Amino acid sequence: MSSYFTDLAQQYIDGEWRPGTGSWDIIDFNPYDGEKLAAITIATVDEIDQAYRAAARAQKEWAAAGPFARRAVLEKVLRLVEEREQELTELIIAELGGTHLKAAFELHLAKEFLREAVALTLRAEDRILASPIPGKENRVYRVPVGVVGVISPFNFPFLLSLKSAAPALALGNAVVLKPHQDTPVAGGSAIAKLFEDAGLPAGVLNVVITDIAEIGDAFLEHPVPKVISFTGSDKIGRHVATICAQQFKRTVLELGGNSALVVLDDADIDYAVDAAVFSRYVHQGQVCMAANRVLVDRSVADEFTEKFVAKVRSLKAGDPRDPRTLIGPVINSSQAEAISGTVDQALAQGATALLRGRTTGNLVEPSVLTDVPADSDLLRQEVFGPVAFLIPFDGEEEAVRLVNDTPYGLSGAVHTGDVGRGVRFAQRVDTGMFHVNDGTVHDEPVVPFGGEKNSGVGRLNGETTLDAFTTLKWISVQHGRSEFPF
Repeated sequence: MSSYFTDLAQQYIDGEWRPGTGSWDIIDFNPYDGEKLAAITIATVDEIDQAYRAAARAQKEWAAAGPFARRAVLEKVLRLVEEREQELTELIIAELGGTHLKAAFELHLAKEFLREAVALTLRAEDRILASPIPGKENRVYRVPVGVVGVISPFNFPFLLSLKSAAPALALGNAVVLKPHQDTPVAGGSAIAKLFEDAGLPAGVLNVVITDIAEIGDAFLEHPVPKVISFTGSDKIGRHVATICAQQFKRTVLELGGNSALVVLDDADIDYAVDAAVFSRYVHQGQVCMAANRVLVDRSVADEFTEKFVAKVRSLKAGDPRDPRTLIGPVINSSQAEAISGTVDQALAQGATALLRGRTTGNLVEPSVLTDVPADSDLLRQEVFGPVAFLIPFDGEEEAVRLVNDTPYGLSGAVHTGDVGRGVRFAQRVDTGMFHVNDGTVHDEPVVPFGGEKNSGVGRLNGETTLDAFTTLKWISVQHGRSEFPF
């Protein structure tokens, strides 16, 4: 695993590994023990330009190579991920504080999405459409957009970089990937190495490790990329959308969430507790789909609360290298302070701590809060950490109102003994995704993934990926002779 940090702590541009030319380094730390993993000299605006120019040069030949050649490269990447799974597990644990369980979850999904990308190479079908004009043939071609810029987050960096980059490449595009500065290897250079070893031609995938303090909006404003795929906060996403709209670029924005898991009066309480604890605390709550709010019908609230708090109390927090650990560190000290500040703010507003976790360095133990005032902004914003808000409600009407009382609309879940009731409930919720009798944290390669309201624009996965990373071109052929009015 250490070779990832000694060999890959560089930029990858036009098939070459090289340091950036910036005047400072990004320091890659282990968030649990503070160990310095790597120092990476940042890329400048000039390197952003070089990466995009390399991508533009390489893309046409990559597209012309055809779907079967592209499929062969992606199949090799999948095999390499399978062969290197232990090294990648150690990388996820070291660089982002993921537990063994989280690393296995991320790598399982990454392999599933690579399998879908392999299939996607053959799915960009052209069509012939009828014409009302005699002798005319309408051909509609689905073609690559050209170059795609991908900006990935720190929470699932390996998966979420691949989730955009792999299908974009499968469809004949070139990619410039900018990973989060806290996860430059798992989200960037490790992926470049996999594709390099799989035989991807130079320039088709480029990775630039940098910071907006150095490059500003250069990654977004560059004239080469036609689509920007961004995963991150809604605040940054709004800025990305604004800049790209000014440049007439398309965007795919997978943003934050404030999901609710709802427990109706006829739910299986023990099962709902298991689903809610996982949905809130997986990867320390650093998941956009996490159940920030757990809404429970008042008739079963006492039983649910007792069992929920007991289960949360049993979660082992500590060193993510220990296979028994379920709660590892959050990504950095700023996040740890923000999460602790959220708990303090809720308590100052009158909330009750049923469980108050300690914060030691970047290790934030789980908290469970109730009695948060109904008008508190905390109930309407994303909390990216291991803090759950338990909220009782009286009847379905109030539950629907509470679920929708947020500017976000990403995911959610409802638990009930009546599946039809659960589906009817889900249909009344303003989200892109909702799950009946399950958790809130799900992603599958063939179903549309995305949110409503402040949770994003566009969809990924399956057929929707075709719309994200290709464009349609109409070419008509007149086999006869058109008649013109003059």
